Amino acid sequence: MVRRAEIVVPSLLRERLAQGHPWVYRDHVPSHVRLPSGAWVIVRCGAWRGYALWDAEGPIALRIFSTRTVPDIAWLRERLTAAWNLRAPLRAAGITAYRWVFGEGDGLPGIVVDRYNDIAVLQAYSAGTLTLIEDVATAILKVDPTVRSVALRMATESRSAIDEGEGDGDARLRSLYGEPPPREIVVVEHGIRFAVALHTAQKTGLFLDQRENRRFVEGLAAGRTVLNCFAYTGGFSLYALRGGARQVVSVDVGKGLASATARNLALNRLDDGRHRFEMADCFELLEQYAAAGQRFDLVILDPPSFARRKESRYAAQRAYVRLNALGMRCVKPGGLLATASCTTQVGPEAFREALASAGALVERRLRIIHEAGQPLDHPVPAHFPEGRYLKFVVGRVEEAV
Repeated sequence: MVRRAEIVVPSLLRERLAQGHPWVYRDHVPSHVRLPSGAWVIVRCGAWRGYALWDAEGPIALRIFSTRTVPDIAWLRERLTAAWNLRAPLRAAGITAYRWVFGEGDGLPGIVVDRYNDIAVLQAYSAGTLTLIEDVATAILKVDPTVRSVALRMATESRSAIDEGEGDGDARLRSLYGEPPPREIVVVEHGIRFAVALHTAQKTGLFLDQRENRRFVEGLAAGRTVLNCFAYTGGFSLYALRGGARQVVSVDVGKGLASATARNLALNRLDDGRHRFEMADCFELLEQYAAAGQRFDLVILDPPSFARRKESRYAAQRAYVRLNALGMRCVKPGGLLATASCTTQVGPEAFREALASAGALVERRLRIIHEAGQPLDHPVPAHFPEGRYLKFVVGRVEEAV
């Protein structure tokens, strides 16, 4: 039997580790520990013991995978099978793009697997978890033999798998199995078709976590004028148009997003006469609309993350106040604001507080009529509240009285 390194961590972590929390930060690890990233170690905290993957760099030193055994191919297959079964309702509904593995949410900390039709796209969020990718790819093919292509998206920096707001336009895919993924594939989500550019899109190709929230907006859109800020490739806009919106304006500053949105409109045979794309900074355009008295029945705000690190959370909070104050100024009296936050460091309560502060700033009140988080394929363990990163709030904007 291979003798493994043992690391003893402070007893103050025992309750959290016993509950199943998968992280140990570097400042809780003895400073003399020197191991290569990807080494399996035994972690001890009093009588508690777990098996963790070591990372030589980054704030998270240890990612705990099991309290029973060092993971092998059979263990990985069990985790992937459990995650596969959890997503069965999505497949039954005809949804062909979903997150198969959501890192810590599925017991595979630091690893994400997204499925686009019969293509699996993997991402590792640390040097340590990158060492598992070949085994994960092997386990994928055992769980779902219909997969014809497995690819690794190369992250530009190590991050937590829950930092969903992160995303860059330089997606480099490395083929692990089968033929390389095509430049574009078309997936289906609640009957809406999306063209996904796997090699150049943000995240692994599509913002899958807003799927159910997009569908909710569809039910609000009939007869309304809609402003969709941070529109990316038009996800919320497509649903609003299918829902009968009178007019939709999509806004984003990203290169190529206007043509990508037009492509999606054509795929779904939606009337492009009811849609226009503005290539602009959303903050600046909202300022202009507010100053000009331009108002909409429904304003959608789905910005990228405003904070990558905990120390930036106060700046993020201020940014949410400013953005939502501008959004409220662009909503007709009695109209709706649909607003989201994917910043992990800003929790649900803090986000609601930001919305209240935004209303006070512009003499509005937001009456919340709907609140949601992540969908089925982004599960949040009770022992890992950090996994609850997405906040989605819909409210009626009213004048202060």
